[in-house]
This record gives sequence, structure tokens and C-alpha cells, in this order.
Amino acid sequence: MAAIKKAKDAGIPVVLINREIPVDDVALAQITHNNFQAGSDVANVFVEKMGEKGKYAELACNLADNNCVTRSKSFHQVLDQYPDMQSVARQDAKGTLIDGKRIMDSILQAHPDVKGVICGNGPVALGAIAALKAAGRNDVIVVGIDGSNDERDAVKAGTLKATVMLQAQAIAAGRGDRSR
Repeated sequence: MAAIKKAKDAGIPVVLINREIPVDDVALAQITHNNFQAGSDVANVFVEKMGEKGKYAELACNLADNNCVTRSKSFHQVLDQYPDMQSVARQDAKGTLIDGKRIMDSILQAHPDVKGVICGNGPVALGAIAALKAAGRNDVIVVGIDGSNDERDAVKAGTLKATVMLQAQAIAAGRGDRSR
């Protein structure tokens, strides 16, 4: 926030893409995607892939980031409607592949019967997939949000069951999020 204000005070226009600040008249524009909709979309696919039942874990992308908090809330607005979907763990993976892998390793030890993992971003999902692969678990449903090239490749390979693409160019042009 301080850097944005400093730039504005120096006459440098600031446009924020996928970063929201709760202060008016500092940035020239704030272009954000609908994190709530993206989370709801991927949660609905997750429920479908899980057959509306089973033990699952949530790996949040970074609970210090409002975008991630919103995604998590939207996951639960969907998931909590299904009584046979049982949350066994919810941990903050700090948005990184390494933390996603480390936390998924820990969850597998504590809950070897976990059937699904819903992840707050792409790197965390890819970390979860790495941990599952190392454990020989190709039977766990993993979904994420970001739609990166690595996630696209994981969807094609069948290791990631769904992602939501968040394209800044499409958002700026008014076309919104793109789901796959």
C-alpha cells in the first residue's frame, strides 16, 4: 500500500491487476477477477468428481491474502451443503508448491483415507499432486484455481481434475473468468 501511495504522489499512475486494496482514489484502476465465483465453480466440479461424498482436505493458498480468504469461503458455501462430504483438514499452504507438498505429505500421514483435495491456487495444487504421486496415490481428486500452463498440463495428464482460469486480459476487456 505504501509503495502504491508513493507512486501516486510522484504522479505515476498505478493499475492493480488481481490485487485489491480497500482504499479509494489511490490506484487509477483495480482489475480483479471474481474470486468467489471462481471458488464456487471449482468447488461444484470437486463435489461432482467426488460423487458428493468422501473425506477431503482444503489447502488454502494464503490466508493473509483477501483473495484466498474469499476463495475458501466460496468453497465452503458449496461444500458445506453436502453432508456426506467430510472435511478432515484445512491448512494454509502459503500459496507455494513446496508448502502444498509438505502439508499434503502431513495430511496423508494423518488421514490416509482422504479422497480429495481442494486447493486455493495452482502452485498449492501442484504441490499436493507431487506429494500424492510420491505416496503412490493416484486415486485422490485434486482441484485448484489459476489456470496456469502447468495446471493445464496437469489437467491434460489427468492428475488435476479441474482448474479455473483467471485471465487479466479477459477481465480488463470485460469478458470475465474462464472456466475449464
